[in-house]
Amino acid sequence: MKEKQQNILIIGAGLCGSLLALRLGQRGYNVTVYEMRPDLRKVDISAGRSINLAFSNRGNKGIKLVGLENKVKALCIPMHGRMIHDEHGNTFQSNYSGREHEYINSISRGDLNALLLDEAEKHQNVTLYFNQKCKSVDFEKTTALFEDYETKKQFVEDADCIIATDGAGSEMRKSYYLGKKFLFSFSQEYLTHGYKELTILPKENGDYKTHKNALHIWPRGSFMLIALPNLDGSFTVTLFLSYDEGEYNFNNLTTEESVLEFFKKEFPDALILMPNLIDDFFENPTAPLGTVKCSPWHYKGNTLLMGDAAHAIVPFYGQGMNASFEDVVVFDTILDKFDGDWETIFSEYEKVRKKDTDAIADLAIDNFHEMKDHVANPIFQEKRKLEMILEKEFPDQYASKYSLVTFNDHIGYREAMLRGRAQDKAILNMLTVGDISTALDMSKGDLKTILGKVKEETAGILEDDRIAGLK
Repeated sequence: MKEKQQNILIIGAGLCGSLLALRLGQRGYNVTVYEMRPDLRKVDISAGRSINLAFSNRGNKGIKLVGLENKVKALCIPMHGRMIHDEHGNTFQSNYSGREHEYINSISRGDLNALLLDEAEKHQNVTLYFNQKCKSVDFEKTTALFEDYETKKQFVEDADCIIATDGAGSEMRKSYYLGKKFLFSFSQEYLTHGYKELTILPKENGDYKTHKNALHIWPRGSFMLIALPNLDGSFTVTLFLSYDEGEYNFNNLTTEESVLEFFKKEFPDALILMPNLIDDFFENPTAPLGTVKCSPWHYKGNTLLMGDAAHAIVPFYGQGMNASFEDVVVFDTILDKFDGDWETIFSEYEKVRKKDTDAIADLAIDNFHEMKDHVANPIFQEKRKLEMILEKEFPDQYASKYSLVTFNDHIGYREAMLRGRAQDKAILNMLTVGDISTALDMSKGDLKTILGKVKEETAGILEDDRIAGLK
């Protein structure tokens, strides 16, 4: 698969950048990647960032594209559903799907990134540089200014095109904004909540202290705790909490006593599993949660934003990495159509992709409220119970919003959002007024009737949305 030997400069060697470098290397381009951090294969650079991530179908499309499905599968721990923990330590599992083959996976960010870097570096036409910070991009000249962290020397690199995958704080996006050479729209919105990484260590024999194959959630209305399993028997725990609102918040949890009081009251069963809580809490940073939207993503045929640099989202749908990997897949299909015409490639890529990344950004905010609050609501639990039954009994005829977003990678995020929201509204409306129920003695005929009602009500809502201009 050889293409013209054009020189492509990628800024950022995170998950999106390393996958993109690997794919473009496979296609025969000369690829140079500059990363501001040290090489994570040689130095631990986690520093409180999300250690593990939720990996699912859309992300796997990118992994299949570069032929690494089996190697990545070896890094995954299946999570079949949410394990909900109440204030008294009682638990129940809410599966992600009524179809047994549909589940998400916990995967190590570092291990996955290292694998992609190793595979990219196998190609002679791919070169990786670390400890090189991008200071700015001249998008008219197609050059980037870098500074070596060790020598402090600055230098300029040029290329046929530059693709920035340098995350939510993208320097190229900043250059777009500050350059004022074209109309550039940019928004960055933060939640009032931040997050802090904690840990449940494995047992002395290496076993897991709690159920391995689930995403654990302690929903508490205005805040929550979650835990994802790691291959070494530990769990990465994340506390999502307001900075300054509520009885407990990050700004007033400043002493060992207050932190222990908070966990004893709100997460007693988690506290038992975390004798290392105080050390983790005061050693690990508290980080913000924000959404980035911007346009355009490109300047002529010279430069392009991709991944979090173009559309950073909050983590509550587990789709940040998956969306970035899907970016690479979409970009690859457009390369096939417009070989060598970078201006058309970049323009078409944004035209095809942006509506979907805007949608998953909005869905991630929705899921934040769902996870911290709604999952503990009886009517929401009844809705999920019904959806699991419908997916199990009619696997080819019904998919919940979560399934549409997470497992139905043949449709875009926007279509999944519109259909999923309409279905949610339809089911909740009918459950509330008693038109449908989840009675234990329902026959398949009863379920088929319910499915028909859900489809009819959903279609009506979608039509109303279309008339109102929401679709």
